[in-house]
Amino acid sequence: MGEPRGAAARAAAMVLAAGACYCLWRLAAGGRRARAQGRGGPGPPSDNSPPVSTHTMDADALQKLIHLLQATDDPLIQEQALITLSNSAAFSVNQDIIRNLDGLSVIGGMLSDSVPKVKEKALNALNNLSMNIKNQEEIQVYITQVCRNVESAPLNSDLQLAALRLLTNMSVTGDYHHKMINSIPCFLHLLSEGTERTQIQVLKVLVNLSANPAMTKHLLRAQRVMSYRYCTGRGGDTVAMNLKTVGRTACVPFQIISDNSQKPALTFPFHQKTSTVNFFM
Repeated sequence: MGEPRGAAARAAAMVLAAGACYCLWRLAAGGRRARAQGRGGPGPPSDNSPPVSTHTMDADALQKLIHLLQATDDPLIQEQALITLSNSAAFSVNQDIIRNLDGLSVIGGMLSDSVPKVKEKALNALNNLSMNIKNQEEIQVYITQVCRNVESAPLNSDLQLAALRLLTNMSVTGDYHHKMINSIPCFLHLLSEGTERTQIQVLKVLVNLSANPAMTKHLLRAQRVMSYRYCTGRGGDTVAMNLKTVGRTACVPFQIISDNSQKPALTFPFHQKTSTVNFFM
């Protein structure tokens, strides 16, 4: 008994040390950027791309974290390892390294964990990693599972929001829309029952799906099975207001189409994505 506890303690110490080193590096890097700007040096990138830096965790450190995820069943250690991997994935260099180390499949395997916090942290890591197109090609195999997480998670929970954020990134192109078809009724249901934060996040997914002509019939079919209160009145007004919030397009009307219409059910002429990577604690 003493040896497993000792091994777990050493593993936890390694994760915490890696996280501490990462945080210290971020503080130091921030100080260097601030001093450079004070001297008239270049400011931060103007676009929303992940920062490219040579001062990232090296491949050896990332590999140890990935191996740790495979070796431990302790949810606290898993959470800390996933948080560190998620934060390191904020840098494009690390996104490639983690993929090349087979880290995507290891992190994806955490989505089947029974501990909600572990699943949430895995979704956060995949969300940052999905800013990379090559990573999306591997992450797409988990879309069905992520959709199930949206449907089964407690309403408005952090787990549900983390899953929706990942689906937002994975639906920016039409390549994987077909994997989300069965969850469209759930997405529409969240527009009525979710909080404003949930509604805005699910609207981003629907915006991306509705930009694909191949999804029109599926959106129409889902609309038919919705209750009347979701399609008209207060529900429709809420959808319209949130659409304006998401797209900042108050001049674009949101129209609910009747069942016998041949027009698309949802008219969202723009794409939504998680425009920046997220750091987690």
